[in-house]
This record gives sequence, structure tokens and C-alpha cells, in this order.
Amino acid sequence: MRKKVAFYTLGCKLNFSETSTIARNFTNEGFDRVDFSENADIYVINTCSVTENADKRFKTIVKQAQKANPNAFVAAIGCYAQLKPQELADVHGVDLVLGATEKFKITDYLNDLSKNDFGEVHSCEIEDADFYVGSYSIGDRTRAFLKVQDGCDYKCTYCTIPLARGISRSDTMENVLKNAQEISAQNIKEIVLTGVNIGDYGKGEFGNKKHEHTFLDLVSELDKVIGIERLRISSIEPNLLKNETIDLVSKSRAFVPHFHIPLQSGSNEILKKMKRRYMRELYVDRVSKIKEVMPHACIGVDVIVGFPGETDEHFLETYNFLSELDISYLHVFTYSERDNTEAAEMEAVVPNNVRSKRSKMLRGLSVKKRRAFYESQIGTNRIVLFESENKEGYIQGFTENYVKVKTPWNPELVNSLHKVKLTEIDTDGLVRLEFINVLTA
Repeated sequence: MRKKVAFYTLGCKLNFSETSTIARNFTNEGFDRVDFSENADIYVINTCSVTENADKRFKTIVKQAQKANPNAFVAAIGCYAQLKPQELADVHGVDLVLGATEKFKITDYLNDLSKNDFGEVHSCEIEDADFYVGSYSIGDRTRAFLKVQDGCDYKCTYCTIPLARGISRSDTMENVLKNAQEISAQNIKEIVLTGVNIGDYGKGEFGNKKHEHTFLDLVSELDKVIGIERLRISSIEPNLLKNETIDLVSKSRAFVPHFHIPLQSGSNEILKKMKRRYMRELYVDRVSKIKEVMPHACIGVDVIVGFPGETDEHFLETYNFLSELDISYLHVFTYSERDNTEAAEMEAVVPNNVRSKRSKMLRGLSVKKRRAFYESQIGTNRIVLFESENKEGYIQGFTENYVKVKTPWNPELVNSLHKVKLTEIDTDGLVRLEFINVLTA
């Protein structure tokens, strides 16, 4: 009887790409992958340190696994497993906890899969996480997340990612292109580039700080890979998004006009306290440059509310800054204290109810921004990649500039690109369309 394995992934696109790679390793070792809600012999939970209440969420997921099979072997991997291994090992039902360097070797740690009396921990000093493991996810048929970089050398005062993932290091150009070709061969139309700090690509490509390639080199080489219809840059620091990259995307064959650029605060004073590597003026410059060469581009923004010392004036500075900026949507994060970060020791802590109120205000602004962006696109011709789910009689998809559309369900549209005209915004906020002609089937 072949053993069964199930996975649960918390957090970012990078985690999803790594889970997918680890799952393929299990398949190669003779396991069958099943859904997390099904009976499995081993449950693997890929954890995240960024989400609030990470420990509570983890305990709930462990209980889910135990409910499906009380005798199953439960393993925790990922960022939270690196930062607080013992905390996870102490959770009832957990058998194995693997840190940053061990997670890709998980099958080496599985002997007879019998339950342990105590959670067994294998985690390294984070300084040892200095080698690179490439990965990509193939979750649905339309889109893949391709990891190109890992770790971070930045020292933002609120962030534990350098402690969880180690120093900045990159995949080799050769391997990224090989992975992109493998993805393309599986009839996947879109690749999303992912990493912790992808604009830092090139650093650590040879296991040291020597640079041969840059992010610009990576983008220009990937653009030449035949078979990939679309390439999307997931998130890039404003100080690492260079004019040359923006220009290349604007003229690109495959890169789409969609940027996600973390801001975190619209107040220079707060940006300094966060130890970000730019001021708000640079951010304005990046947005202006994108809109100059790609007026229809979609720009998403990460922002943190309630950082220590953020007064009402600082918050209003951020709100007004974003309100006036030509951006398309926000990802709003409510600041939460993290152990072993500078920010956790800072004074002038913002009360939770104030953090919550500010978060709500910015989420409201995000709804307005997205609506305004969608309205600006009505009447334009776009190319849509349709997804695979039937959602209440409709099929959904995204234009190249990240407008979410819907049209009556037709299975023949799944994973295909079509030229359409955007006609109106529906009551659910999605955009209706008219077909112009088929591009690829």
C-alpha cells in the first residue's frame, strides 16, 4: 500500500512554491498526495510567521489533521518552525518540526511514521541557511509561482523574515530558466516570480555575495522563454525597481503591466523608524515612472498601520498620500509585535482598537481605489486568462493588468487567453466583458 501525504500551506506565494516542490519530492519517494481534509498517513503544515495569531492558527490545523486521522504523523516546517520550533513541538499531536535548512530534506527524517511522544525538533542556526533550493508551484492549471530568490539582508525593524529565512541568496540564471521551461511544458500560461526580496536577485547566486546577474538580467532572459504567455512580478521593493526594469516591462513580450510595491508608510518619519531604504518621494517617483510608460498599469501597495509611534497625524499623512497617489489597490497589514525585533521594544505603542480603526479606513480606501481603477478600464480592450473554477455559473479570470472579470461558465474557456472588451462593473465588483477574438486555445 502506498502511503498518503497531505499538505497545508500558510502565508505567501513563496511558501506555496516550496510546498509544491516538497510535495513532488514525496511523490518521487512513492507517496500519493491527497487533500488535507482526507485520511492521510502524514500531514505536513508549512507555517508562516507573518500572519497574526500564527500559533492559534497552527493548533487549529493540527486538530484538523488529527480529526481526519488520529494516528497520522504530523510535521511542521517553514518560517514559524524556524523561529519558534519548541513552541510548535509542544503542540499536542505534532511529531516533527523542521527549520529553514531541513524542510527540503523532510523525507530523510521519516522512518516508520509512528507517532512520537514528543515533537522532535531539527532546526539550524539561521546563519547556516546559506544555500539555495529552487522551487516552483503548480497548483492550478493556469498559473505557477516560480521562486527565484530567498532570504533578506534588510533589517526592517518590524520583520522576522531574515531570522526565519536567512541571508539573501538567489537561484542561478540557468536553473530559473530551466524551471520556467518545465512550467511552460505543462501548458501553464502564467508564471508569477516570487521570493523574499526579488529585486535583490543575483546576490548569492554562487553561494557568496558575488554578482554575475541582476534582476534586470533575469527579467530580460525570462522574457525570451518560448511558451510562457505571461510573466508577473509578485512584489518588489521601490528602491530596487529601476527605470530600466520598468522600461523593459513596458516593451516586453510576456511581462504584464502589474506591479506590487511595498510602501509600509506614507510618513518619512515612520519609514525611518521602520529602517526602510527609501523615502516617500522615491515611491512617488516609481509610480510616476510606471504610469508614464504604462498608463493602464495596475499598481498594488503594501501598507502597515499602527506601527509604534504612529500618531494620528502620521496616519493621516499615509492616508492622504495614498489617496492622492495613482495606485490601484492596497494590502493593509495591522502591525503586530514580533519577538526579537527592534520595533517590539519601541515606545509609544498604538492601542489595538486604534490599529483596527486605521486598518478599516485604509481597507475602505482600497475598495475605492480598485473601483476607480476598474472604471478607468471600462471600454478598453484587454487580454484575459481564464481560470478553472465554476463559480456560481460564472468563469473568472484576470486581464494582463489585473482586472478581475467574469462571464457565464464555459469549460472550453478554462486556461485560455482571449481578447475582450471590458463593458461594465457588475454588482459584485467584477467586470463584465464582450469577446473580440480568440488568441490561443
